Amino acid sequence: MTLDKNGIAKRIAKEVKDGYYVNLGIGIPTLVANFVRDDIEVEFQSENGVLGMGPFPFEGDEDADIINAGKQTITTMPGASFFDSATSFGMIRGKHVHLTILGAMEVAENGDIANWKIPGKMVKGMGGAMDLVASADNIIVAMMHTNKRGESKLLKKCSLPLTGVGCVTKVVTNLAVLEVKDNTFHLLERAPGVSVEEIQKATEGTLVVNGEIPEMIL
Repeated sequence: MTLDKNGIAKRIAKEVKDGYYVNLGIGIPTLVANFVRDDIEVEFQSENGVLGMGPFPFEGDEDADIINAGKQTITTMPGASFFDSATSFGMIRGKHVHLTILGAMEVAENGDIANWKIPGKMVKGMGGAMDLVASADNIIVAMMHTNKRGESKLLKKCSLPLTGVGCVTKVVTNLAVLEVKDNTFHLLERAPGVSVEEIQKATEGTLVVNGEIPEMIL
């Protein structure tokens, strides 16, 4: 059984520690706020100028003036604050964010990430991703293991324009949890019911498998 987007977000939520300041990128990462444990204190930041994001609002409770960087309506936690982009990027570039969670189109075995542009398609720009990957020491990528054509997105070398170089520390996909170190992907966990062989087949980059690989606990 492969994970859906909520399953990926739920697994990544286990990486969020008490006292962390966390930036959530557009897409799957925004779902992580829905699954963080209730017994820890976490501050979620969005680069459009919000600190203290909560889970997504229930239908009918949305406030169109309170949005994240992906223009999705959000909730805020008690004590949340709003500020301009200069202050927001001062937090990011000043290394005040403990964990950055991003989506990606491709990740290379050396930790390169491509997540902002497909040649020939209209894009609005790189956004805050370039600053986030340049400033953060702990970067987790949330993504599907393969693209719509069934081709691996975990590669020996990225084919798309890079967002950051050698910066990704961990990747959580619908198939597996992988650590990026020593210019290789190290398989840490597999999705429930997914075999190591399936993960190997779906991974173009060098994959290190040591011993028995446990299933994810969600």
